[in-house]
Amino acid sequence: MEKKMVSKEDFLYPRGRYYGHVQPENLIFNANLQEFAQRINYICNLETGGKLPPEEAYEQIRALWKQLKRSKKELGIGEDPFHNDGYDR
Repeated sequence: MEKKMVSKEDFLYPRGRYYGHVQPENLIFNANLQEFAQRINYICNLETGGKLPPEEAYEQIRALWKQLKRSKKELGIGEDPFHNDGYDR
């Protein structure tokens, strides 16, 4: 049986499958959201372990949140309420 080598990036930043309505902007935002969650997890673990001061952890999380909000705005997620999202109402 052949073992597949896992890259460092895949190990550190695993990606889950996307099950939502498939549109390029949704896929990009989902990837950004998963990266946000992974980074928050690392920051929280570093702060909990005493490797990162609480103030620094807060500032890093705040900066990541701003990036995610900017990404959402640039991709136009949730801006057009009349856009067909693939679900019948």
